[in-house]
Amino acid sequence: MPKRIRIIHDTQYFYHQPVQFGPHRAMMRPREGHDLQIVGARVKVEPPAVIRWLRDIESNSVAVLAFKEPSDRLHVFTEVDVDLSHDDPIEWLIDTGAASYPFQYSPSEQVELVPYRLPSYPYDGPALRDWLGNLYQPGKMIDTFMLLNNLNAHIHDSLQYRERHDPGVQLPHETLQLGSGSCRDYAVLMMEAARFWGFGARFVTGYVQMAEGQHGSTHAWTEIFLPGAGWRGFDPTNNKMAGAEHISVAVARAQENAAPLSGYWEGPAGAFDRMEASVQVVAL
Repeated sequence: MPKRIRIIHDTQYFYHQPVQFGPHRAMMRPREGHDLQIVGARVKVEPPAVIRWLRDIESNSVAVLAFKEPSDRLHVFTEVDVDLSHDDPIEWLIDTGAASYPFQYSPSEQVELVPYRLPSYPYDGPALRDWLGNLYQPGKMIDTFMLLNNLNAHIHDSLQYRERHDPGVQLPHETLQLGSGSCRDYAVLMMEAARFWGFGARFVTGYVQMAEGQHGSTHAWTEIFLPGAGWRGFDPTNNKMAGAEHISVAVARAQENAAPLSGYWEGPAGAFDRMEASVQVVAL
């Protein structure tokens, strides 16, 4: 039986005086599929904007906002109801030939996965090699799911979660040096670590229905492509696999291409005042 979830995301930017907004791109519509269906949605944008929808290279739904009037406030409000279905456990689905690591992707998969196997931060390779040495040594065989589950748990257990509101992410070596990071930093670290081992991996941004001991509600995690199982989500922030409480909005090879809201404004220096954001993810 599907589980119905309501996501309310309210973002406001305040300015000391009216400014002119350039085009903005908003990713606010969950990715639909066999495990998620949108059953209702409401969008409110102030100042008034012409909204044009498109699908980007990853098939994410992107709303392009074109503003005509200057304003001292930018307000984007979305309310979306979705039905979520459970998926089968990952360890039952991985192809026999990929059940143990290392393995080779099939020729067709290798072609499609080239962008997702290339590191986004190649200069962090030595730091990742040293850090991953305790989890896997080249030449050994290990259960694929166990390897990735161990990586997920290692990030959660060896680092300290720290909420950050700064734009962008820490580089993997920065997260390792600091010993702490946000969910975005954890997701990038796991993505780059999986790529170091040759897996296809991508960054995911979306929402998570909060539970005791978890961090949310806007959230980021990692998806890794496994033959037979497809793209599977790993959430190192909460030390679990992405499940029925995770609602993905955007996926990307690089995290900067999955920003919930991006754009620019024109006005006097120092016109920006503050940002306020509120997110609720509740079961109906």
